[in-house]
Formats: sequence, structure tokens, C-alpha cells
Amino acid sequence: MSTFQDEVSFAIKAGHGGPGSVHFHKEKFVPFGGPDGGDGGSGGDVIFVSDHRVLTLENFIPHHTYQAEDGQPGSGREKAGRKGKNLVLKVPVGTQILGKETLEQLFDFAKEGEEFRLAKGGRGGKGNSFFKSSTNQAPTFAQPGEEGEFFSLHLQLKLIADLGIVGFPNAGKSTLLSKLTEAHPKIAGYAFTTLTPNLGIAKDEDETFRYTIADIPGIVEGASQGIGLGISFLKHIERVRGILFLFDASLLQMREEYKMLRHELSQYNAMLLNKPHLLVFNKSDLWEDENFAMELVESHRDLGEIICISCNSGNGLEQLKNRIKSIFFLEVINEI
Repeated sequence: MSTFQDEVSFAIKAGHGGPGSVHFHKEKFVPFGGPDGGDGGSGGDVIFVSDHRVLTLENFIPHHTYQAEDGQPGSGREKAGRKGKNLVLKVPVGTQILGKETLEQLFDFAKEGEEFRLAKGGRGGKGNSFFKSSTNQAPTFAQPGEEGEFFSLHLQLKLIADLGIVGFPNAGKSTLLSKLTEAHPKIAGYAFTTLTPNLGIAKDEDETFRYTIADIPGIVEGASQGIGLGISFLKHIERVRGILFLFDASLLQMREEYKMLRHELSQYNAMLLNKPHLLVFNKSDLWEDENFAMELVESHRDLGEIICISCNSGNGLEQLKNRIKSIFFLEVINEI
């Protein structure tokens, strides 16, 4: 079964430069016929490119060495060797390239189509014609090609989304994502249905305004220390513009769950608590008493703004969409 791979370590090596040629052509009255050895071709580079069609890092083989093509040797008649082909490696938008040993960030792909030339191919060696001089008219040596650059890397993917949906398992995150966007995540009625982050695109009817939403797998108490799904997916909400805290309101544990969710986010990255957020009470259709529902919401107003919805019946979804626009994207909409 395919898994969502968001981290991988491997090595890259640029191509070796081709050696220069030691060659002599036949020419009357010229020692050894005259040197005409050509230069070797330079080795290929290793280039990373961000591509929105690539969704995970699963195509990379862990601990493998990816190598660009070597340059070709030079030849007679001062013919230079062919340059080695570059190796182009495509990665998802949101990929960070780190040095494996130091974890120093080398590049961060924040948008589509960015290109990063990391490893440069070795220079080709000079042929013997290059070394011809008045004092050495028949050089019998040439340069070897230079080694291409080598790097051990660690790649990690942090999804780039405008909004992140967080909540405890079975709160309805995947269902909400499917209602707000065109995404079709796998949904079932048991905890930890979502084992991978899902992305969806929400848009107006006229498609003039779009934003992306990430459904982050269920966070449980102790997630920041590796309990449950652990911190595997917490990193995917670091770049979001805002957060939707989603609760299964039928359990009547919203205050306790909200406190635990904020604690886990702060333990992972305290800056996440500074992001704009909205509380969403799901499964409100299970409250048959409207007065009880209103009282329950009012009793939680100190936590922040609350929107009641039902992913099952569709109640409150339009209100939620409108509040998402006004809370998180008002400036963007005004610029359209």
C-alpha cells in the first residue's frame, strides 16, 4: 500500500569531467605530427525542480546515490568531449533540502517551478593541444577531468496550504475537507482513518478566488512527544495562514480538547498559537434541542469565535465558508 513519504535521506553526485586527449595529427616537418588532443567535456550538474504534480517524496530511494552523467573524453583534431547530461530531480512544492549531517537548510521550495542547481559537474581536462608552447611543441600529456560535487542530503516536505484543519481523531476533518473542496480523501467511521495529510482547493463559483486546505491527521494528547501519530504531521501546519480547530461536538468535550490541542501545538512550535484561528463544532445535527445547542455555544464563547456545522446535513457550511474568507483572506479578496 502506498504511504505518504515526507522525509528521505540520500546522496547526489555531479558528473565527473571527461579527460583531455593526447593525440597527434600527421603533418610534414612537425614533431610527432603536431598535438591536436581536444578537451574533455564537463560533467553534468544535479538540479532540483519543484513540480506541483509531484505530491510526496516516495519516488526517492533512501540511502541511494543519484548521479549525473560524466563528461566524455576529448579526441583528436581538437574535438572536445560531450558535456554530461544534467540530472533533474523533481520534488513537491514545500520541500526543504537540508545537509544530512548538519541539517543546515540549503533550499526551500516555496512555489511551483523553482530550480536549484546544487551539485556542479567536474570540469573537463585540457587536451595536449592546450599545452603546446614554443618550448614544448609536442606535449605528451593531458589533464584528467575533475570530480563532480557530492552531497549527502535530507529532504523533508512541509505542505504549503492556506488553512490547516486540526482536531482529534474522528472529529470529521476529512469529511469537512471534502465538503469545502474538491478533494476526495478516504473516509470511514473510526479513529485514525486519516494516516496521511490531504490537500484540497476551495474556490468561489466564478473561480476568481481560491485557497488550499490541509487536513492534518488526528492529533492526540502527547503528539508533540511522539504519542499516536506523533509529530510526523505537525510540521505540515507550520506554513498555514490560519487554523480551523474542529471538534466532534456530540462528545461535549470541546473545552478539554481545545486546551490539549493548543498545548500540543505550542510544544511543537509556539508560533502556531499566534496564527488566526476559528473553532468549528461539527455534528451539530445530533443536538435535537436548539436551545441547548445555543447555550452550549454561548458557554464556550471565551475560547474564541465558534461556527456550528454539520458535515452530514450541510448545515452551517455556507456560513463557515463566508467566515473563512472574512477572517483569513479579506485582504486577498480586496486585492482581486
